[in-house]
Amino acid sequence: MLLFTPGPTPVPESVRQAMATPTLHHRTPEFEEIFKEARERLLKLFVMDECVMLASSGTGAMQACVLNLCKNKALTVNAGKFGERFGKIVTAMGKELVELKYEWNTPASLNDVKEALAQNSDIDALFIQVSESAGGLRHPVEEIAAYVKSVDSDIMVVADGITAVGVEKIDTTNIDALVAGSQKALMLPPGLAMIGLSSAAVERIGEGVDYYFNLASEIKKQQKNTTAYTAPTTLIIGLNAIFDEIDKEGLDTLYKNTAKRAEATQAALESIGLTIYPRTPAKSMSTVIDDDAEAIRKLLKTKYKVNMAGGQDHLKGKIFRINQMGLIAVHESVWVVNAIEMALAELGRRDFDGTASKTFNEVYFKEN
Repeated sequence: MLLFTPGPTPVPESVRQAMATPTLHHRTPEFEEIFKEARERLLKLFVMDECVMLASSGTGAMQACVLNLCKNKALTVNAGKFGERFGKIVTAMGKELVELKYEWNTPASLNDVKEALAQNSDIDALFIQVSESAGGLRHPVEEIAAYVKSVDSDIMVVADGITAVGVEKIDTTNIDALVAGSQKALMLPPGLAMIGLSSAAVERIGEGVDYYFNLASEIKKQQKNTTAYTAPTTLIIGLNAIFDEIDKEGLDTLYKNTAKRAEATQAALESIGLTIYPRTPAKSMSTVIDDDAEAIRKLLKTKYKVNMAGGQDHLKGKIFRINQMGLIAVHESVWVVNAIEMALAELGRRDFDGTASKTFNEVYFKEN
């Protein structure tokens, strides 16, 4: 079965083997060396001043950012389940909430952000997704972050990059916290969350708040290559192993190949009459809106051995999402678009003639 859901993504064999080695105690010099290596490589990935790792899902890191970086009032962007989640966390943590809400295929508007800030001068943090995976949408995060900082450099800009880190190079110049998760482009099992931080964010955190999600105590410990609480040792060993795989060709090549794969997949899907859902598609996944979405997904899973994700809430049964995150072999992507075309033929939508795979290959291997 080819796993093409937008998380969890497949775990490469070399990474599984690395994680299958004998368990290490986390309070030892041996593990501190492993942690130090992982931390240094994460800092290069984030291109930020500081970073922390948490034994948590990505949601835990989102909550940690709300707790540690928002003092009183937050502005959130809700264009899907994860933007909605930021709002729910803000409310649960007892902070005031200003929410900008959009349909799940619609990116955040800079003008709406401008208006919200003008009407709420006490907003001290912005929370937004880079890639909103509920609909496969890319928000103009860098543009919005730059504007927010031009208005008030003390406003913390927190970006959920869980389905963007490791997918594309993100300009973190005006971002104070960038969240990532292990089970996406880093191709690890779930359970490890990571946050890249600016020096301004570290200063804002100060002595920290909360107990488990006290980023101040984690930063102090992790700068010494250990953790405040029990580290997810196996996942951190796996993190170094996936970095080893990425380093064989380099991050720039990973970003380039992911972008080419996303472009080729979209072209292939459109060439057989399918409609891309988001107005500004993220590179992390290719999302199709179609009346036969569930029938297509069922055929792909049962007959062609391809597992992809559907939609949630009002998009349940209306979309399917094809993962583009991680080290994906080109022939697997070709198989996926070819299988979709064959499924359409079985549903009586069009005759199979190999258009999808032909288009994918023409676009992916075109001369630049």
